[in-house]
Amino acid sequence: MDPVDFNRSGIRQVPDPCVVIIFGASGDLTRRKLMPSLFSLVCEKLLPDQFSVVGVARTEMDNDGFRQKINEGIDSHGRLKPKVCDRWADFAKNIYYHQGEYDDAATYDGLCNLLGQIDQEVGGGCNILFYLSTPPMLYAPIIRQLGQAGLAVEPEGHWRRIIIEKPFGHDLASATELNHDVHHVFHEEQVYRIDHYLGKETVQNLLVFRFANAIFEPLWNRNYIDHVQITVSEEVGLGSRAGYYDTAGVLRDMFQNHLLQLLTLTAMEPPAEFNATTLRDEKVKVLKAVQRIEPDGVGEFTVRGQYRTYRDEKGVAFNTNTATFAAAKMYINNWRWRNVPFFLRSGKALAGKVTEIAVQFRHVPHLMFPLAPGEGLPANRLGLCLQPNEGILLHFETKLPGAGMRTRSVDMSYLYEQDFGTNSLPDAYERLLLDALHGDASLFTRSDEIELAWRLIDPIIDGWDSEHAPPLAFYESGTWGPSKSDEFIRAEKGRKWFSICTEC
Repeated sequence: MDPVDFNRSGIRQVPDPCVVIIFGASGDLTRRKLMPSLFSLVCEKLLPDQFSVVGVARTEMDNDGFRQKINEGIDSHGRLKPKVCDRWADFAKNIYYHQGEYDDAATYDGLCNLLGQIDQEVGGGCNILFYLSTPPMLYAPIIRQLGQAGLAVEPEGHWRRIIIEKPFGHDLASATELNHDVHHVFHEEQVYRIDHYLGKETVQNLLVFRFANAIFEPLWNRNYIDHVQITVSEEVGLGSRAGYYDTAGVLRDMFQNHLLQLLTLTAMEPPAEFNATTLRDEKVKVLKAVQRIEPDGVGEFTVRGQYRTYRDEKGVAFNTNTATFAAAKMYINNWRWRNVPFFLRSGKALAGKVTEIAVQFRHVPHLMFPLAPGEGLPANRLGLCLQPNEGILLHFETKLPGAGMRTRSVDMSYLYEQDFGTNSLPDAYERLLLDALHGDASLFTRSDEIELAWRLIDPIIDGWDSEHAPPLAFYESGTWGPSKSDEFIRAEKGRKWFSICTEC
């Protein structure tokens, strides 16, 4: 099926007429993700005719210059491109650029005037989605100025919402302070804290897989599952992110958000219904039940590593101990998951770009088939493959043909690309932007989730900064991390890391 002709609006109504205002519009996120995603939604007829975009940034540029930059970004990075979808001209005429300083009241006065003009010419100027695509240090000033300009106030019958990009704070204290700043201007119901991992089709499919099928949910507990591995690995090294990454490290960059979000979706109880309140309530229950790794326990429950050439990267501090790899063992103290370890790992400059949730089931309690001395059967494994090779893989035993009862491991797999085509998966930002325009916060992070996640990560960071820290283990680029990580997972029951989704 031609993706341009595929219209998902039969699933839900088109949003209200509205304006999306992007702060930090001259940056890479706008060019590579936000505007290409909005254009794809326009091409699929999922946005209203009365729809406009306003880019706000300090860079000197006019409307035509901004539109040209966006066109180039969509052409390079969009799922649907202007040469394939003929709606670029209609989209472009409602794209505006507003230059100004983020902490200058005059910028917001001019923005109010522009919104009035858009409302008269196009419509939809009373419904506004603000998107903060700026460095985190600018969040509070922008939010404060929006409040002082009255732009956060919702006119009767209309809405104002704000999307905030990660990182949401760099520890619990700063996250709590930012929440306070946000709530001083916006109600929590207006705030959408975005983690693009939750917008991935394959992450959402985890919910369908668990709660729309009766096959696996009865097995989804401590009685049948031996352990769970959650891996988010990156092939690339630091790149141009030294200014941020060398002060953040892998725990702040990946664990506090992506990995803990995947943990909650894997471990949560079935919500009574699919809506923002019930879904996020269940995720919060998981975070409350996770056993904290205290600073004096980091040597037992974590591994920290650094790829060997990291200190040679431009912008990295001399002899820095910033971790580019981490592994952690976490337990969830509730009825379903008691004593089932969840192994989390993430790192840069690893052997592949992989995001997966791998579930290893327990061995059968009694094996009736004869085996050679010292031989055993591999455990059944289930892989939820988020990237690459998006899909699901089940690894189990079957009989080899011929006499005797010899077995062999085989796979059953489902791949999105095989069933739906190579261009079938919308970008995560497409789903999340559309949800925010509809007022559906189900896949966005709530303020208490943010603070609970930091309560789990802060003690590990404190432990790594103390005498209890495990030694910094170095590893070669292009490997799966330091050998200490393999020793770490083997220490209990001889388990080992595996990447089931690379086998798809």
